[in-house]
Amino acid sequence: MSDLRGRTALVTGGAGGIGAACARELAGRGATVTVVDVDEPGAREVASSIGGTAWTLDLSDGRALEDLRLEVDILVNNAGVQSVNPIVDFPPETFRAMLALMVEAPFLLIRAALPHMYRNEFGRVVNISSVHGLRASPFKSAYVTAKHALEGLSKVTALEGGPHGVTSNCVNPGYVRTPLVTRQIADQARTHSIPEEQVLTEILLKESAVKRLVEPEEVGALVGWLASPAAGMVTGASYTMDGGWSAK
Repeated sequence: MSDLRGRTALVTGGAGGIGAACARELAGRGATVTVVDVDEPGAREVASSIGGTAWTLDLSDGRALEDLRLEVDILVNNAGVQSVNPIVDFPPETFRAMLALMVEAPFLLIRAALPHMYRNEFGRVVNISSVHGLRASPFKSAYVTAKHALEGLSKVTALEGGPHGVTSNCVNPGYVRTPLVTRQIADQARTHSIPEEQVLTEILLKESAVKRLVEPEEVGALVGWLASPAAGMVTGASYTMDGGWSAK
């Protein structure tokens, strides 16, 4: 495909998982992609494989982003982390750090990218949310809060950006086959007091009609379409990719 030829894109958390899949999809459609991640070797590896650029950046440092100006046509806010604990045991510093990374950083990046998008009367903001942006699960207070907030930010961006040719949408996958999900298994087993081998069937896939993990490339394909000219009238939406979880 070449429907994004001549466009520039920036993908956060692009060193692996969903972010790397998004970077590859956008590059495959012709975009020049900047891969942003705190993992410098990982970002360089992905960028090198797609002819893009790596940018090592700690997105949790909001003050460092306040004066940023981005010359990009497509922004994919993907960077995220997870922590599984009951509210009464949830460290306040972890809660604050997760919201800084998954809410404040997307706001600051959108703020930095919109002037360029407005000038060119074209822009695509794609926010990697989650089924947890629409539903809640116990023991994930920071993650669920952050993803619900990201949904609101995305809709406001859609309303403000619409007159300028800028769309903003969320992609809401269920559990994706990534290291972020793999690392949860031990935490889920601990908080639910079940063996690790039962976590996949009894916790992660319990609410899904399709009993498998989402593949990163499936998320990337949807992001690629949302960034394309074909999706010019799609904005302010949340696209579930959760195997039917949210259908209940």
